[in-house]
Amino acid sequence: MIPVREDILKTATFKTSRSGGSGGQNVNKVSSKVELVLNIAEASFLNETEKALITEKLANRLDQEGNLHIVAQEDRSQLLNKEKTLVKAVALLKAALYVAKIRKPTKIPRSVVRKRLATKQLQAVKKIYRKKPPVD
Repeated sequence: MIPVREDILKTATFKTSRSGGSGGQNVNKVSSKVELVLNIAEASFLNETEKALITEKLANRLDQEGNLHIVAQEDRSQLLNKEKTLVKAVALLKAALYVAKIRKPTKIPRSVVRKRLATKQLQAVKKIYRKKPPVD
């Protein structure tokens, strides 16, 4: 099941702080940086197999308690940064839950092999005719 914004909003906590970098006086007085903290183990919208898959695939993004931290500080608005963290969270969880199909190896048909070899032979003949004739 693909996670939805509303499900993430119910279980996630948000932390706000002052954003670093350039921005003038606005940086010094407005807490526009937003950090979304989502505990994967306590997420009610995920089943056990999905939790295991996310924990495995996002292991480098989780802390010791199993919390997923997503930060946004690009905009001057706290609300826009909060929306960006939600969008990032949905995208991350969606990517982590994607399971690639296993490729079934198939045999190359004889006609395809024959056609490829015939094309190679034509190319070889073309190159032979381009050479200068030997001088006696």
